[in-house]
Amino acid sequence: MRNSRVLTVAFLISGLFVSAQNTDRQAPQGFDVEKKEISHGKIDTIKYESKTVGTQRKALIYTPPGFKKGEKYPVLYLLHGIGGDEKEWYNQGKPNVILDNLYAQGKLQPMIVVLPNGRAMKDDRATGNIMAPDKVEAFAAFEKDLLNDLIPFVEKKYPVRKDRESRALAGLSMGGGQTQNFAFGNIDQFAWLGAFSSAPNTKEPNVLLPNPQDALKMKLIFISCGDADGLMPFSKRTSDYLKKNKIPHIFYIEPGGHDFKVWKNDLYIFSQLLFKPVDKTKFDGFTVLGTPAATNIRNAQYPQILSDGRVMFKVKAPEAQKVQIDLGKKYDLKKDADGFWAGTTDVQSGSFHYYSLLIDGVAVADPSSETFYGMGRYASGIDIPFEGDDFYALKDVPHGDIRIKNFYSKVTNSWRRVFIYTPPGYDQNPSESYPALYILHGGGEDESGWANQGKTNLILDNLIAEGKAKKMIIIMPDANIGQGGIRNFGERNLQMFEKELKESIIPFAESSYRIKKGKENRALAGLSMGGIYTLYTGIQNSDMFSGLGVFSSGYMLPMLQDVADKQYKFLNENKSAFSSNVKNLWISMGGKDDIAYENGQKMLKEFDRIGIKYSYTDYPGGHSWPVWRNSLHQFAQELFK
Repeated sequence: MRNSRVLTVAFLISGLFVSAQNTDRQAPQGFDVEKKEISHGKIDTIKYESKTVGTQRKALIYTPPGFKKGEKYPVLYLLHGIGGDEKEWYNQGKPNVILDNLYAQGKLQPMIVVLPNGRAMKDDRATGNIMAPDKVEAFAAFEKDLLNDLIPFVEKKYPVRKDRESRALAGLSMGGGQTQNFAFGNIDQFAWLGAFSSAPNTKEPNVLLPNPQDALKMKLIFISCGDADGLMPFSKRTSDYLKKNKIPHIFYIEPGGHDFKVWKNDLYIFSQLLFKPVDKTKFDGFTVLGTPAATNIRNAQYPQILSDGRVMFKVKAPEAQKVQIDLGKKYDLKKDADGFWAGTTDVQSGSFHYYSLLIDGVAVADPSSETFYGMGRYASGIDIPFEGDDFYALKDVPHGDIRIKNFYSKVTNSWRRVFIYTPPGYDQNPSESYPALYILHGGGEDESGWANQGKTNLILDNLIAEGKAKKMIIIMPDANIGQGGIRNFGERNLQMFEKELKESIIPFAESSYRIKKGKENRALAGLSMGGIYTLYTGIQNSDMFSGLGVFSSGYMLPMLQDVADKQYKFLNENKSAFSSNVKNLWISMGGKDDIAYENGQKMLKEFDRIGIKYSYTDYPGGHSWPVWRNSLHQFAQELFK
């Protein structure tokens, strides 16, 4: 099993580095075992005068096998953690053994490695309360000691190259935080950065790199962390910031926690990449594991999303004969000796995807994932991040609330559930009233869709905080009415929902919440099936709405041809009233890949023929939630102004 994994890893990573074609993604067994038959480097203790601290300080220095004073070497400065000193790496990490073995295999550029004490104070031993404020502060003070005292000493006493391209900085935990703080803060001094399991001393990304484009000067940014490490967020936030700003880097996630098993592997990988030409276009594929999907349940490690958009699945089903993932395409998983089935998909588009486990042919929800009502049933879902999805990120802004209410509908003679978004400050400002947007889900979904899959609250919270949208209440009703199923969908359903909205939903919302009345304070929108309801109800009742939003929709032809013809006739006869009432008819599509695209284009031609004004936008993504989230994001900015 281990050998096959190493072979697979070696195959996947081939071609990443011009001079490192054989770089492994995980250290093989025995990589840290001393081999007597090979040449060995040398570990020495050095002493240098520190003007920063006002005393003489110690460090260890490793010179490679075959070291020659007549040659010039690049230097790696390797930093320890909060509980260690200059000997921590040597005693627990075996850097000399790891590097000796790599030199014997011809995998390293010859380099000198300096292992300093990163606690820059006179009593720099790791004794007593290692978390004491003065000892923690000494880790920050080490920046001056490193730059002004240690590096000049090394460059004076050893045959080293003095340009930044020949200087690397790396460290573990507290030393990983120092590495990020010092290297990003002194890009003119370091070209190679290796931050292993960075600790909370790591500065916020915007403080590390207020001008993120400066990081493009780095030859290599290598950020790593074990998948079970509780400090993962500090590594991930830097990686996210770099990714957002299009800075090439490696975010290397590996099995393990916060320990030397991980850090020895990191040194094994990182050292092979140093002081060689690199192909930054291949950085995304350089990892063992991905990050758990945001849609996973608490503490679930799988599914994991790799940086290139592939998804790794792992599920335990020891008695199953066959397990697949149905993610639009079916992927076979492979079973290991412990009864776990695992596999990796192709690259997935940045989007929200419904998926199912197929266990011996039976479709079930993944117990590791949150479930969403979609496809006419509860299914698992996974959100694949993509560039430009920041508008629905959870941010440090005032937040509104999602409220779930039940009301009795005399139209359906049943209890109906509705989700309602109230904006920030709703409860704190009882005298303030708000306009309302009624927004409808698509076929196979329900009233929870816009709240859960659609992220309505986050979209509006962010828009309101940015001053781009008016505060509003958003009502998300259940649009499933009448007989279910596409074959039963017709004018009767449209009429029933129109009646339900007018006689039950709007009266309930306006009597239960502080909603401003009148068409100028009311808008209606919907996606796909909900878009058809919006068209039907909005056209028939233009005196009730000042804005209509139709997302990925249009009359389904030929099934709804009669309905469409009646609507266009009504519009033609009432064009003046409709145009006067509806100030904003806003229509969007997910590009030509949207299954509603053709019907939508036919509808637009009819509007043009009749002379109905509208706004139209295309957002690539097909018939999917990223398109509809974007539609709400855009449409909400146009309302009630």
